[in-house]
Amino acid sequence: MNKQALRLLYRKKRQTLSPPQYAQLNLDLYHHFFANVELSFVQVVHTFLPILGHNEPDTWLIVDRIRREFPHIRLSIPRTTQDGQLENYFFEGLHQLQTNALGIPEPKQGIPTPSERIDLVLVPLLCFDAHGHRVGYGKGYYDRFLQHCRPDCRKIGLSLFGPAENIDDVDTTDIALDACVTPTGLISFTH
Repeated sequence: MNKQALRLLYRKKRQTLSPPQYAQLNLDLYHHFFANVELSFVQVVHTFLPILGHNEPDTWLIVDRIRREFPHIRLSIPRTTQDGQLENYFFEGLHQLQTNALGIPEPKQGIPTPSERIDLVLVPLLCFDAHGHRVGYGKGYYDRFLQHCRPDCRKIGLSLFGPAENIDDVDTTDIALDACVTPTGLISFTH
């Protein structure tokens, strides 16, 4: 399937989740994240903040536990710019956030996070395939951002569903994931 068809299909799959199903998938995702992702040597985790109205994976569960149990880790969160880039800021707390026109919680101010300091990025997606390619919302924010991260920075997707069979129109500018956490476990990719 091409990206546009996959976007339509996976948006619909998310929309049809009942509140109890959505909550359970997020809880399973959360448990598999902490059971399978090694955080001992990570100093900076960059994470998207979810648009809960779109039934995106609820990263707040992960954020809350990292803040409580991993005090050595600093969190970084993105803000979109008019020219299609992500500006990243260290997360200080809820007081720092405002919701943009698309319904995305973003930092209104803060200390910028240099891309080279980021050790792990939690990458948003609508779906992914068995090769680690992902389909996002189509604006390319994360592909442009990930190009500026260190080569050893881990790119881990979070998905409420397992992999799609194939993404037919992968572009050369698409940055593949190193792994993806789903409600059933962690899937690693080799490139």
